[in-house]
Amino acid sequence: MSTMTLGLARARYETKGYFRSPDTVFFTFLFPIVMLGIFTAAFSSLGDIRPGPTSADHVSVGAYYLPGMLAAGVLLSGVQNLAVDIAGEKSDGTLKRLGGTPLSPVSYFVGKLCRVFATGILQAALLLGVARFVFGVALPTEWSAWGTFAWVFVLGTVASALLGIALSALPRSSRSATAVVVPIVLVLQFISGVYLQFSVLPAWMQNLASAFPLKWLAQGMRAAFLPDGFKALEQHGGWELGWVALWLVAWLIVGLVVSRLTFRWIRRDA
Repeated sequence: MSTMTLGLARARYETKGYFRSPDTVFFTFLFPIVMLGIFTAAFSSLGDIRPGPTSADHVSVGAYYLPGMLAAGVLLSGVQNLAVDIAGEKSDGTLKRLGGTPLSPVSYFVGKLCRVFATGILQAALLLGVARFVFGVALPTEWSAWGTFAWVFVLGTVASALLGIALSALPRSSRSATAVVVPIVLVLQFISGVYLQFSVLPAWMQNLASAFPLKWLAQGMRAAFLPDGFKALEQHGGWELGWVALWLVAWLIVGLVVSRLTFRWIRRDA
C-alpha cells in the first residue's frame, strides 16, 4: 500500500476514535461553541461593538467574538489535541506497536492531519451554524470574505496540526501532557485577541503575541468576518493579510521541521 493510502486509512481510524472520546470532543470540539455562547449571553446587554465612538460600522457581541472562536477551534484541534494525544500514544506503547507495522511516520502524519481537517471543518460549520441560527449573527455575503476564511483556515489548520505533533515531544508522559500543553494554549488565547479585545492589550503583550501563530490566525479570521472599519483596531491599523499568510507559512515550516526531527516511535529515554 502507498504512503498516502496508509495515511488515509489511518485518518479514518483516527477520526472514529476522536468522536468516541467524550472529554476530547467537549474540550476541543464543542468548547469554542460553548465559549461563544457564554460571551454572547454575558455581554449582549451592552449593545453592539464599534471600532470607534463615531464609526458607522458595528457588529453584535456574538459576531465580534466569532472570528476568535474559529481561530481558537483550529488551535485546540491541532496543537492541543494532537500534542496531548500523541504524548499519550507514546506513553501507552501505541507508537511502539505502530513502529512494527508498515505505517511510516509520513503516513502517520497524514492520518493525524486529515483527522484535524475533518474535525476542524465539521467544527467550523457547526460553530457558524450556531452563530447564525441561534445567536443571529449576520455572516458575510461576499465571496471574497469566504475566500479569505478558506485560505486562513487551511494554512492555520496545517500549521496547528504540525505544531501539535512537534509539541508532543515535550511532555515526558501522558500524565504530564495536559499540564504542559494546556497552559501554553490557554495563554496564547488570552494574549492573541480570542477572549480579550486585542487593541486594549498593552503594546508589549501585542508584540509578544505577534511572534506566535494564533494572533495571525485570529487576525485573518477577523479580516474575513468583521466590517472593514474594524481593521483600525489591529496593531498596525490594517488586516495585513500578506503578513498573516507569511507568519502562518513560517510556523507551518517550523512545525514540519521540528516534528520530523523529533518524532520517534519509541522515546529515547524509554
